[in-house]
Amino acid sequence: MTREIPVYKRILLKMSGEALQGPREHGIDADTCAMFALQVKEVWEMGIQVAMVVGGGNIFRGGVETKRFGLDRSVADHMGMLATVLNGLALQNALEQLGVPTRVMTAIEMHAIAEPYILRRAVRHLEKKRVVIFVAGTGNPYFTTDTAAALRASEINAEIIMKATKVDGVYTADPMQDKKARKYDKLRFIEVLNQNLKVMDSTAISMCMDNTIPILVFNLNKKGNIKRAVLGEDIGTIVT
Repeated sequence: MTREIPVYKRILLKMSGEALQGPREHGIDADTCAMFALQVKEVWEMGIQVAMVVGGGNIFRGGVETKRFGLDRSVADHMGMLATVLNGLALQNALEQLGVPTRVMTAIEMHAIAEPYILRRAVRHLEKKRVVIFVAGTGNPYFTTDTAAALRASEINAEIIMKATKVDGVYTADPMQDKKARKYDKLRFIEVLNQNLKVMDSTAISMCMDNTIPILVFNLNKKGNIKRAVLGEDIGTIVT
């Protein structure tokens, strides 16, 4: 039997909150959460050090609700950060039911349910083969969880950010609405910025460019894709 050799040792997996809602209109779908946990377990069993950043859009989107209810942007963003904590705890529970040790680390201190984010402690957890789930974004309003992913990846020296989406890469237009949309196999950071492609927000892209952290955009809903990604198979769109 051919031994599978991963091309990465430490990855940061960025998941949107919407990915966790599955077929539901909002909230967390238990079956979807369990399916994602199984995929993470696959690569964890290969010895990959896995960190995760999860969004909160399935529960509360700060930018949208600011306009909808007239909330102060800072208040709305903090509410969105708390939504990411709910998702992080759900992922932790799903992973630990599969026997995967995890730690939830939060940028906003809440000692009763999660550890405060401390870089050295996060790296130590990874070295001890624990999956680390970063929640509450950067802890500051006006920054997205994409930016949080870029920041945490830079701090922990992740070799790549794997951004899990509902589509199999980056397209010239929304493939759900435009049948003529063309998929990119490879992109450069400067192309993403110049063409305003919706890979991650511009702050996150700039940070990844400055720190030479590649981004792989791929479809998380296809089982086994995280494993394929860490094995270096040709899936999704790679931004370098």
